[in-house]
Amino acid sequence: MRLHQTLGATVGALLLALAVPTSAHATTGDFLYKTSTGQDAGLADPASGVCINLPNTTEEALGHSPQNNTVSTATAFAGTDCDEEGAYYAMDPGKKLGEEAKIRSVIFS
Repeated sequence: MRLHQTLGATVGALLLALAVPTSAHATTGDFLYKTSTGQDAGLADPASGVCINLPNTTEEALGHSPQNNTVSTATAFAGTDCDEEGAYYAMDPGKKLGEEAKIRSVIFS
């Protein structure tokens, strides 16, 4: 009888694990940047695999000086919606870029 209950619990746990969406796991850490006015801004534990348009940035006032303090690779883009037609920067965990790196969106691996 115990084998039957154990098997049932195992199958139930497996089905539950498969039912939970896995497309947008969070990465651990912070992604920091400065706004065009030099104010500090950032994202805490951002989602992986989802393009994030950076708050407090516009086409005329891009962010800059990104710091990838997460455990994932970040790709930061000069355009919104992670548009690859403009400049973009692949940033390994721990990487910092200077003021010349203008950014408006980011996606994490």
